[in-house]
Amino acid sequence: MKSNAPLISVVIPVYKAENCLDELYRRLVKALETVSPNFEIVLVEDCGGDKSWEVIERLSRQDKRVKGIQFSRNFGQHYGITAGLDYCDGDWTVVMDCDLQDRPEEIPRLYAKALDGYDIVLARRGQRQDPLLKRFTSWVFYKLFSYLADIEYDGETGNFRIMSRKVVESFRTMREQLRFFGGLVQWMGFPTDSIEVEHAERHEGNSSYTFAKLWKLATETIIAYSDKPLRLAVRFGFMMAFFAFCYGVYALIRATVYGVPILGWSSLIVSLYFIGGIIIAILGILGIYLGKTFDESKKRPLYIVRRATFDEKN
Repeated sequence: MKSNAPLISVVIPVYKAENCLDELYRRLVKALETVSPNFEIVLVEDCGGDKSWEVIERLSRQDKRVKGIQFSRNFGQHYGITAGLDYCDGDWTVVMDCDLQDRPEEIPRLYAKALDGYDIVLARRGQRQDPLLKRFTSWVFYKLFSYLADIEYDGETGNFRIMSRKVVESFRTMREQLRFFGGLVQWMGFPTDSIEVEHAERHEGNSSYTFAKLWKLATETIIAYSDKPLRLAVRFGFMMAFFAFCYGVYALIRATVYGVPILGWSSLIVSLYFIGGIIIAILGILGIYLGKTFDESKKRPLYIVRRATFDEKN
């Protein structure tokens, strides 16, 4: 750690946020200075196609406590968080979103709670200011994730949290391609607590997470954290085989004991198609796991930085 390391780093992935960055910076500075003037704000621009990077460059010139990083292309929110954690220097690190639904005014409360002896303090959203459909899909995702990954994950918490330097350094050692920030942090098992915070409405615009993106994130995250889908597929296969065997015995007894002829060409064809579909689905699950293993074996970098404002300062 650097000798002049800031007390608090704030890591924020930025995507299509040109119109809220100035307000975000203003509120962050006001909130952080109530704790210490020794802080840094790390803004990771994920190539949203707007003028966010120009705003970040301007803020960085105005205030040396602002560090800007821009990716070479769009990598995704969780990769942006990873990059920010790789480059931050604070004794404590806050991770939050850029749309001001995570209120900067809650940071002093997170820090105060962390001083009670916790390495991680989560911001628990008491009442989410999101559309009903998004709240429902998030609830389904976290329920499925908790079940399939065998991790008790609180769906009322998002990325907003504060973490000790020890947690950040441990997080840096985990370089798997499939990234789910909250799951990775929870897996480490450091002492954790949470506080209730106010969840604000978006400053402007709509969430960039469409249903298709949420579905992709959900499937990739579950596959990355658990082999339970494979084990469930095996159980289902054995269960289908058992029921088929029982029905075969039943049909044979009816034919031999009671003389009931074995009929049902249509049901036979339907059964074959059904079993065939199940087999193809299971093979598809296996293929996905193999594909992700292949991706991991390439050892490609998690992200590529195009430019960074602190390089220009140095």
